[in-house]
Amino acid sequence: MLFDTDILIWIQRGNVKAAQLVDHARERFVSVQTFMELLQAAKDKRQHAIVKQYMRDLSFIVLPLTENIGHRALVYIEEYGLSSGMRAGDAIVAATAMENGLMLATGNSRHFRPIKDLSLKIFRP
Repeated sequence: MLFDTDILIWIQRGNVKAAQLVDHARERFVSVQTFMELLQAAKDKRQHAIVKQYMRDLSFIVLPLTENIGHRALVYIEEYGLSSGMRAGDAIVAATAMENGLMLATGNSRHFRPIKDLSLKIFRP
């Protein structure tokens, strides 16, 4: 399962349901976009280290931005940017899920619902 940034933020805030969702996943993946967003939200080097250690401890696999993911994300922006307000970060996360055949766990379903073939696990805190 590919986890969207919001799930990991819920865990940082102490949400037990989000932690259980991650704990029950057989395999844990994040897009490089999500990893960058988590690091960008850190206030200092210590928080960077905490994020990186958390990812290691829970055996998250960070999926890279590939040419195919970049192309698919561009198509999503062209198709859904004007009609649904899709942003580049969400397009990259969705494209990462699609290109890797993974279900996307997110609490931000409205960001991803326009993509018909995207398999979503909707999280409700």
